[in-house]
Amino acid sequence: MPSGEATALVVVDLQNDFFRSEAALAKYRGDPAQLESATANAARAVAAARAHGTEVVFVRFLGDVEHQGPSWRRRDVVLGKTPKCLEGSWGAEFHQAWPEPGESVFTKRACFDAFLADGFEQHLGQRGIGRLVFAGLYTDVCVDSTARTAFQKGYHVTVLADCVASLHLPDQEILRFMRLVYGAHVTTHDHSEAPWPALAT
Repeated sequence: MPSGEATALVVVDLQNDFFRSEAALAKYRGDPAQLESATANAARAVAAARAHGTEVVFVRFLGDVEHQGPSWRRRDVVLGKTPKCLEGSWGAEFHQAWPEPGESVFTKRACFDAFLADGFEQHLGQRGIGRLVFAGLYTDVCVDSTARTAFQKGYHVTVLADCVASLHLPDQEILRFMRLVYGAHVTTHDHSEAPWPALAT
């Protein structure tokens, strides 16, 4: 359970293979300009959080075959998927928003949910964080997976609608789902109600 009331901005998978690779752009069903818009707004959200003294936590994905479980490997074979964000590759590098010295980065190894990344939940507890604000990709995959677990563990969930983009479902559909099921607060990075309280000291 959350141990405090502080807020953290959780930046999910802002990596080249999800934004800039030919494969990502070919599979994206929406307007590719939306991906760039979401990334640019996420970078603005990062700057705003920092300016308000709110902690920024980066989450990244690594899809190397050695990290994949049997079901993940089978799915890739059945659907013809190739691994993304290979460790040490250009595709795994952050895009447009990068951690500053001292900011935490957590790695998901062939999984969607940041709570499965080593140290993520422990870090939130140590920092007294009780509200998670989400930006990044994809709304209906890794953002939703992490938000779902966050809600079940007692965290308040906020999603910055202009800082995310969905892969499979319409954006408004998944955001509506998150409102109804997780009680998520959906806002934008520059809205006056966007929660940027400083970390508790």
